[in-house]
Amino acid sequence: MQRDLRNPVALHRRAMSLVPDGLGESPRAQAGVLFRLDTDGTGAPVLLVQSRVAPDQTRLPQGYAEVHAREMQALFGALRPGLVVRYRLLGNTVRRCGPNSTAGRWKQAIALHGEDADRWWTERATAAGLALRTILSDSADTLSTWHVDARDPSAVRSKEEEGGEVPSAAAAGVVGGRRSREGQVLVPRQATRFEGTAVVRDAQSLRNALLNGIGRSKSYGCGLLSLAPGGQEG
Repeated sequence: MQRDLRNPVALHRRAMSLVPDGLGESPRAQAGVLFRLDTDGTGAPVLLVQSRVAPDQTRLPQGYAEVHAREMQALFGALRPGLVVRYRLLGNTVRRCGPNSTAGRWKQAIALHGEDADRWWTERATAAGLALRTILSDSADTLSTWHVDARDPSAVRSKEEEGGEVPSAAAAGVVGGRRSREGQVLVPRQATRFEGTAVVRDAQSLRNALLNGIGRSKSYGCGLLSLAPGGQEG
C-alpha cells in the first residue's frame, strides 16, 4: 500500500480494481468511482473510495489494508433543506484562461491559492446546493503524474502499440508540464483541502454532487465530497 500512497495514478488503479472490468471507454465515470486520500500527519492514512457498484474487497492483495464498507442511502435520505452538515473536499483548484485572457494561454489551467481557492469552492458549493458557513482551507501536496507528450507522435504511437491508455498533457488540461524524460511530461495539479460547515439548500443538487464529484482531476484523487451531521439546523 505504501507504494500506492506515493502515486496518484497507482491509487486510481487500486480504486478501479474494486469494480468490475469491461465498463467501456470511461470506466471510472460508469462505475461512479471517486477517491480521496486523507492524512492528518499523525495517524495512519485513510483511503476513501466511493462507487455506484458494490466494491469487491477480495480483489485487494492479502493484508493490503483494513477495509470497512457502508451504504450511502441513509445519508441521501437524510438530506433536506436547512440541515447543517460538516464537509470535506480535496479540490483541483484551477481556473481556465479564456481566449482573451492576459493571465495565460487559452484554456491554460491557472493554479488558485488562498482567497482565490476559497472563491472557487464557494462557487461550486453553491451550485452543489450548499450554503457555506465556514471554510478552513489548506494547500495540499501537488498531485504530479506522468503523461505522454501529445506533441511527440512517436511517444503516442508507442503507447498505442502497447495497447494501453494514452493520457496526454493536453488531455490532462494543464499547460506547462515539465518534460523530464523522453516522450513524457510531468504534469502538476494544484489541490486544496476544504473543511467546514454548511447548510443544505438544495438536496437534489447535493445528491448529484455527491454521486458525480466536484471539479476536475477525479482520476487523481480530487472531487470526492464527504458530509456528516453538523449541529443545529439553520
